[in-house]
Amino acid sequence: YTSGTTGKPKGVMHAHLAILQEHITAKLVLDIHEEDVYWCTADPGWVTGVAYGILGSWSNGASTVVYSGRFNPDKWYSIIEKYHVSVWYSAPTAVRMLMAAGADIAKKYDLSSLRHMASVGEPLNPEPIRWSMKVFGVPFHDNWWQTEAGGIMIANYPCMDIRLGSMGKPVPGIKAAIIDEKGKKLGPNKEGRLAIKPPWPSMMRAIWKNKKKYNSYFEKGWYISGDRAYVDKDGYFWFVARDDDVIKTSGERVGPFEVESALVEHPAVIEAGVIGKPDKIRGEIIKAFVKLAKGYKPSAKLADELKIFVKKHLAGHAYPREIEFVKSLPKTRSGKIVRRILKARELGQPIGDTSTLQEA
Repeated sequence: YTSGTTGKPKGVMHAHLAILQEHITAKLVLDIHEEDVYWCTADPGWVTGVAYGILGSWSNGASTVVYSGRFNPDKWYSIIEKYHVSVWYSAPTAVRMLMAAGADIAKKYDLSSLRHMASVGEPLNPEPIRWSMKVFGVPFHDNWWQTEAGGIMIANYPCMDIRLGSMGKPVPGIKAAIIDEKGKKLGPNKEGRLAIKPPWPSMMRAIWKNKKKYNSYFEKGWYISGDRAYVDKDGYFWFVARDDDVIKTSGERVGPFEVESALVEHPAVIEAGVIGKPDKIRGEIIKAFVKLAKGYKPSAKLADELKIFVKKHLAGHAYPREIEFVKSLPKTRSGKIVRRILKARELGQPIGDTSTLQEA
């Protein structure tokens, strides 16, 4: 099932052929070998937990760690130390939670077995990558795919230079492009719809009992991901936002992710969720919901400081005019921030389906 970030989860049907995609990408992207001890922290109820917690790793002959307990930094580090985990696949939310716990906890454990780390589930902000280099000596490599895709589509390979914030380049056999509404390919640095040329081995075969929904994914010979992105002149792909999440303020288009990334660069911010809020003058204004790091307290002064920080580090039109400090953000069990719930709460609208939300 899809994660439910944009509505009710959809049943996605896959065929056994998907293991071909999962096998080769586990080898090329996650760099898994038979001698590795591999740990994918994803729950097996999430597509990553099956595709890369089981099929991708076992088909490459690696030993696999399985842990069913709740997140706990000490426990996670002790697992890496005890079992000499060499390849670690996790999610941005987990990385940010480790950051919030502090580097001192990591220093208590021997984590030298780690040689490759990767992240998936939502875009990986630059700050966690820098933090992982400092703490582990190894960066987290971001990659992109979806439940419907069935396997990794775009990735930062171990052999690639990481460009902080980029999802990387398409894996072999995958033809990805940025297209406009007419299906025409766009040039470098032009925002558009992220699309994949079908078919590929792990592509979904159907949406459970909803043929109309399945057909809606395909237009003019492309699989339409629902994500907006751009590709730079060197072929690196950069996530902007989900189609439904793009904020239109004072005639400018702003992706929530870029504002969230700017906010978490500030030492006071551990997590942020950003939405567009209706405004009579600007169409929409940007509102940020901010979870503070340890040692920081909510204040009007800090809110103003964060606004100025985003202005300097992003753009004058892209700063949050409103900031609300929160203790937590609504997330799916796979760790994705559910912006539609933030927006519904803010506007007093029905929240909708919450079946895939994390338990409080």
